[in-house]
Amino acid sequence: MAHRPGEVRLGPPTLAEDLLLLLFQPDPGIIAGESTLTYVLAGAAFADLGLGSHVRYIPGMGGSTRMEAVADHPPADDVLRVAWDHIAAKPWGVQAALVAIGPVLRSPLIDRLARRGDIRRFSRETLGRRSAEVLEDGGSGRRAVLLSGVREALVDAAEPQPRIAALAALLWASGTLARFEPDIPWTADVIDRAKHLERGVRGAHAAAEAIARTVTGSIVNNIVIAAAVLPAL
Repeated sequence: MAHRPGEVRLGPPTLAEDLLLLLFQPDPGIIAGESTLTYVLAGAAFADLGLGSHVRYIPGMGGSTRMEAVADHPPADDVLRVAWDHIAAKPWGVQAALVAIGPVLRSPLIDRLARRGDIRRFSRETLGRRSAEVLEDGGSGRRAVLLSGVREALVDAAEPQPRIAALAALLWASGTLARFEPDIPWTADVIDRAKHLERGVRGAHAAAEAIARTVTGSIVNNIVIAAAVLPAL
């Protein structure tokens, strides 16, 4: 996409952008897993920070894990910088950090995907009410490339590059992997490989735990959002 004067030039796509693009379902034009999206986007951001050695993980109380920023090594990307700045003052519990960072990520990441031409976004009036956001495939072909990489890791058992491994792990953590049939068959082998990758990616594992808390709470009709359990972390 052409760069307009005065517009900040985009750097390479972040892991969170790639994840959001994969979660975008061209037909019917929705983002899969919206109810837990904040957790997995934050998990992707923290996984990216880890891959770039911008954060490190340290033991916390009661066997928990805490995250601290690597001093004087902030990320160049402005969205990742927001996450890094948030934890730079003091170490954070990973679950607490997910809750704090996740809600602010969707909008700027959608903006980036639109600027890159990966999606098209416009508004449509719905029965005289306020306009609704409509998303369409942008025709860049980048989603297909990402999906192919994840398929090779989960279906063909190819040894994935770290970013592809993280994407596959985050898709599993999001609970949306079954929606990717027939591109990624929902089989026992695929599930086993996805679980294995998720255990090795801290951001994905933390997101999976946060989602599990939410789902469990809804099942017992006592919806417990992650913020409610922060004092125990």
